[in-house]
Amino acid sequence: MNQPTPIQRPRALRVLDTYCCQGGAGKGYADAGARVTGVDKDPQPRYPLTFIQGDAIEYIRAHGAEFDFIHASPPCQHDSECQRLQGRDHPDLISPTRDALNSTGRPWAMENVRGALPKLRDAVMLCGTMFGLATYRHRYFETGGGFTLPQPHHPAHTAPQAKMGRPVPPGWYGQFVGNFSGVQHARDVMGVPWMNRDGIRECIPPIYAQWIGTHARHSLTARAVAA
Repeated sequence: MNQPTPIQRPRALRVLDTYCCQGGAGKGYADAGARVTGVDKDPQPRYPLTFIQGDAIEYIRAHGAEFDFIHASPPCQHDSECQRLQGRDHPDLISPTRDALNSTGRPWAMENVRGALPKLRDAVMLCGTMFGLATYRHRYFETGGGFTLPQPHHPAHTAPQAKMGRPVPPGWYGQFVGNFSGVQHARDVMGVPWMNRDGIRECIPPIYAQWIGTHARHSLTARAVAA
């Protein structure tokens, strides 16, 4: 009697999520089927996946090559409008993070805000309207290590947007930055029920990273077939 041939299931993508904060990106990669490890210099008790406390750049250089794909979200305060208005000074970590990512030889994506756009290379912009979210939250993604992303169509902004940090009237879109009100509403809109205000105002919606993770999986599968 012939024995059935075992089905070879593809191995889950191993993703390193650096500057992970409370895990907006990490959750998205996990939703795309990846096995995710988050790294941040601060304790992150709300991070919903495997977490390691440490310096992101040092960890990328020491261990990045052990992963299939790396995501990096260097702190955006250096380039955010809110911080500039308040006159606060923050380190610019985009260039050193890029150097660390390139040193691994692995494909990667690095995310930041509009203010950092002049320093990002061929960045792809993602907006909540592309995924049916009731927030615009533009974020920009530079890619490297042989990995690229298509620029999705950007639907028109037809819904009015509440002012920065203000309550969100019915039918309006919220910004969810600063000391905003309506944390539960923001959780529902962004798809981050485990986060508090601090995490929400800095995160990307998980669906952004899920979209990137799906592209990464297809890209790496295509490379493996070609090899």
